[in-house]
Amino acid sequence: MLEKFERYPLTFGPTPIEKLSRLSAHLGGGVEIYAKREDCNSGLAFGGNKIRKLEYIVPDAIATNAYTLVTIGGVQSNHTRQVAAVAAKLGMKCRLVQEGWVPFEDAVYDRVGNILMSRVMGAEIELVNEGFDIGIRESWKRALEDVRAKGGKPYAIPAGASVHKLGGLGYVGFAEEVRAQEREMALKFDYIIVCSVTGSTHAGMIVGFAKDGRAGNVIGIDASATPQQTRAQVLDIAQNTAALVELGRDIGAEDVVLNEDYAYPCYGVPSEETNEAIRLSARYEGMMTDPVYEGKSMQGMIDLVRKGFFPAGAKILYAHLGGVPAINAYSYIYRNG
Repeated sequence: MLEKFERYPLTFGPTPIEKLSRLSAHLGGGVEIYAKREDCNSGLAFGGNKIRKLEYIVPDAIATNAYTLVTIGGVQSNHTRQVAAVAAKLGMKCRLVQEGWVPFEDAVYDRVGNILMSRVMGAEIELVNEGFDIGIRESWKRALEDVRAKGGKPYAIPAGASVHKLGGLGYVGFAEEVRAQEREMALKFDYIIVCSVTGSTHAGMIVGFAKDGRAGNVIGIDASATPQQTRAQVLDIAQNTAALVELGRDIGAEDVVLNEDYAYPCYGVPSEETNEAIRLSARYEGMMTDPVYEGKSMQGMIDLVRKGFFPAGAKILYAHLGGVPAINAYSYIYRNG
């Protein structure tokens, strides 16, 4: 579906799929859990899901002769860290707007993890005291205008690269990659679990798996705590992406499966259940997840398994989207493990 789109290679290649045998057994052995390791997809500042998206956005940025990538996220944004890494790789400047999306107090919250790496990579960072919102932000618009006013030529990348016109393509490619790996592994995944906030990772998967009738088998775990907004944005991105890749069928609201049960207490703040899921994944598989995104999708998957949501024998693919560097900003929670 992506043959007509230019791609700038930033990843190592297809990301590995590993069976989580010990976690599966711990949860009763009734289902088989696998993880697709998007957290290991690139050598660019620990990689992550945004790198896969940026492979399709970078050619457009280069074509516009832009010299500064301008994007936005929270203080511990994985996305802004990945954009900073890509800018460094391309020899571009990077302007990051980092808003106070997470009501979490830690003495080193704005000095470690993702934002530390972005600073080391040379990004210009503006801290803005504004709350969480997945929509288009005024602070980001101001940053774009500031770059222009100073004689620069910015390239606009919205939060999560999500509402960018090409933002959904990377995870259409993810679905095609999974299909090829399924053929090699001689199996087929019954469900795909993905964290959902700004929406284009989830939306791209919906479009990609719609090709073989599995759009509704992609289960988004909301981590935004603003699920109506996330659901609407996922649908909009999926519909635009389906038209772009000429999917051949409409994407409707029924294709967007978003579980709203695990985002509490709010965006970016882990619950005790999230922390339990992080520890289980780490202690049974040596696989680290983070308190903002992957910990919550791991929590959701574990709880759904425990509740018997998945039929016996189901094969579940957990999409590990990266983001582990953010755990450093929550060090007090995990000071004793």
